[in-house]
Amino acid sequence: MEWEVVIGLETHTQLRTNTKIFSGAAIKYGAEPNTQACEVSIALPGVLPVLNKQAVHCAIKFGLAIHAEIAPRSVFARKNYFYPDLPKGYQISQFELPVVGKGAVTIQVPAVGKNAAYEKVINITRAHLEEDAGKSVHGAVEGMSGIDLNRAGTPLLEIVTEPDMRSAAEAVAYAKQLHELVQWIGICDGNMQEGSFRCDVNVSVRPKGTEKLGTRREIKNLNSFKFMQQAIEYETRWQIETLEDGGSIHQATVLFNPDTGETRAMRSKEEANDYRYFPDPDLLPLVITEADKALVQAEMPELPDAMKARFETQYGLSSYDASALTTSRELADYFVATVDAGADAKQAANWAMGSVSAKLNVEAKPISASPVNALQLAQLLKRIGDNTISNNAAKQVFEAMWNGEGEVDAIIAAKGLKQESDSGAIEAIIDEVLAANAAMVEEFKAGKEKAFNALVGQAMKASKGKANPTQVNDILKKKLTS
Repeated sequence: MEWEVVIGLETHTQLRTNTKIFSGAAIKYGAEPNTQACEVSIALPGVLPVLNKQAVHCAIKFGLAIHAEIAPRSVFARKNYFYPDLPKGYQISQFELPVVGKGAVTIQVPAVGKNAAYEKVINITRAHLEEDAGKSVHGAVEGMSGIDLNRAGTPLLEIVTEPDMRSAAEAVAYAKQLHELVQWIGICDGNMQEGSFRCDVNVSVRPKGTEKLGTRREIKNLNSFKFMQQAIEYETRWQIETLEDGGSIHQATVLFNPDTGETRAMRSKEEANDYRYFPDPDLLPLVITEADKALVQAEMPELPDAMKARFETQYGLSSYDASALTTSRELADYFVATVDAGADAKQAANWAMGSVSAKLNVEAKPISASPVNALQLAQLLKRIGDNTISNNAAKQVFEAMWNGEGEVDAIIAAKGLKQESDSGAIEAIIDEVLAANAAMVEEFKAGKEKAFNALVGQAMKASKGKANPTQVNDILKKKLTS
């Protein structure tokens, strides 16, 4: 039997606010345990929650970015459950009336094996505001567990998809796209190691060609794209093998162990009615007017799709190059700054996506920390354009700039990399090469094209790599065919 995997994601995105969602308590990662817990977060008697306006602003921003319905009236609810890191016994969330309704995100799924790259629309069911819970800490004191309530009350936007994904590759592509989008519009710092962006993945399998969904298991709190891929692939194999062996799948919440590469059941999965949702009596309904949306719309940055289209028309870039540059707002800004400083657009795109990105990946740095800034890259590209240096020499200059050895022109002078562009000097070098390689000349005249490339190589060697390659080709061809 051929099986099909069905995947949906719930993503907890920590919003960029200075204070918690229902109080004025600070939010700072790494603070001493329980120093940021407050009366509101733990619901001491007599305290009342007050909604953080900036969190609402972030939610509207996200809704606009995915072209979603933004509710004119949404309601906060109490989600009741017992867990040690939730001392008040309920979480303030949204249930029947979320702030953001249906929208969509278009993803680019990369080529895998023989499967070509493709585009797919992932539908967003809803996005709702809620508070985070605290955190259980194990082993800080030997033989004991503790509770850190610093995160309690941290503002989250939970983004829920339809079960539209059919492979781990699609799920990872969606998670990456969403991760970049929330950073692009400035509502989340995207720091997965600190828990600012966490995904719960619902996985089920069914016989291919059937419509009925299988029983799903939810993999909790994945904060790495690599682990997400591994967890989905393992869970898919486990479910298929279980069914083929005559077993059954029980709805459950599971955890992924990166050390073993396996998932394990943590608890049976609750349904919505298990949480006994009811409207929070301490919070008024959230009302968002058209004027509120217009105010946020005026602050929205240019979105990736619009920027991609503009890069194609304004700079003449290919769809591939424009897509690659707009995977990150920082990368797109770096490219634009390089072009604005006088660089050729195609060259700027190639270097930003190539040498710059490669070095950043190796050193695990964001582009904002690049030792070669946009102005310096533009200067380097201008020296290629005016034939001061060759492409090969430019790579040496780039490496030197990256290592902090100085500016472009100083490095060119210090390393003697200036290109020879004097046609008379190049012609003299070529005459010497032709005289010393008569056999190669005869081979070329006999129709062997490889002989021409060999002569070019000899000319470049004789010039110690400093001759302008284009001029070498042109002058050599002219001499051989005249």
